[in-house]
Amino acid sequence: MSTSLQKVPCTIVTGFLGAGKTTLIRHLLENPGGRRLAVIVNEFGDIGMDAEILRGCGIAACAEADIVELANGCICCTVADDFVPTLDKLLARDPRPDHILIETSGLALPKPLVQAFLWPAIKGRVTVDGVIAVVDGAALAEGRVAHDEAALAAQRAADPALDHDDPVEEVFEDQVACADLIVLTKADLLDDAALARARASLAAALAPALPRTVGVLEAREGRIAPALLLGLGLATEAEIEGRRTHHDNEEDHDHEDFDSVVLKLPEVTDANALARRVAAVCAVPGVLRAKGFGAVQGKPMRLLVQAVGQRVGHHFDRPWAPGEARTGHLVVLGLHGFDAAAVAEALAAA
Repeated sequence: MSTSLQKVPCTIVTGFLGAGKTTLIRHLLENPGGRRLAVIVNEFGDIGMDAEILRGCGIAACAEADIVELANGCICCTVADDFVPTLDKLLARDPRPDHILIETSGLALPKPLVQAFLWPAIKGRVTVDGVIAVVDGAALAEGRVAHDEAALAAQRAADPALDHDDPVEEVFEDQVACADLIVLTKADLLDDAALARARASLAAALAPALPRTVGVLEAREGRIAPALLLGLGLATEAEIEGRRTHHDNEEDHDHEDFDSVVLKLPEVTDANALARRVAAVCAVPGVLRAKGFGAVQGKPMRLLVQAVGQRVGHHFDRPWAPGEARTGHLVVLGLHGFDAAAVAEALAAA
């Protein structure tokens, strides 16, 4: 073990949109192994859906105050303004957390965040236990890094003036380049042949980026033994400079290739009908994913809906609180310039 006993270990969970980061973190919260866990969730968009999902987990050991949301921009861009003060507050608690989980937005680059652990203000108090990259096995089996990249490919093919380097691919490659472990999700959706294709696709992406060996774990419904993910003691910050990424020579970066819109969801009569409406939203060109909450008439529980492409999942996650307005909303994330009006029309018309 290379970490100090005086330092609080932090696990950084990175991964592209819809890969399954929140599901994985919820599983860790359900199986803390006696640890006091805290979670920092970095959102991209106007409403923090992932933090809300975790707060509604219903886990007795998971207090709402232990889920901290950073919604002021990508964590790798605002690490000084947002992340460090939040870390200070968590470390000031008595008792302080035994372990901190950090869920980055799908757009974040891990390297700047890991480098922040070397800053004098925090380096004596925390360490990076490990960086876990969560990748979408179902998408990789089809030769993509995310479920819906067709809109991006079509946009680039139609405009020869655009740079042919795919920013989505670069984000993916930078995330796996910084990983200590890779979790290949949705393995339960794949047969042996598809799983072999997913692993081959991942290996091809890793080959130019990683001169070192990185373990790949398969997750089914987000479930992996926590002992494989927590307590690694790697102190990744000590050797992060050796992990080469696309952005190593850049002063900073932005995420102008992505936009988000928030739509209200009125109470519905049928959960499956709402799922069909969300699927119609994700069929709009340029939309990458959607996530939100809604109310179903006659049901005391809040309905959680998550979608990537035409894969839509929904379940009741928690009771509506007394006096809480039974009004839902849907956060839609897509490529820069996607047609928000078409998204609203699809939600209303389906």
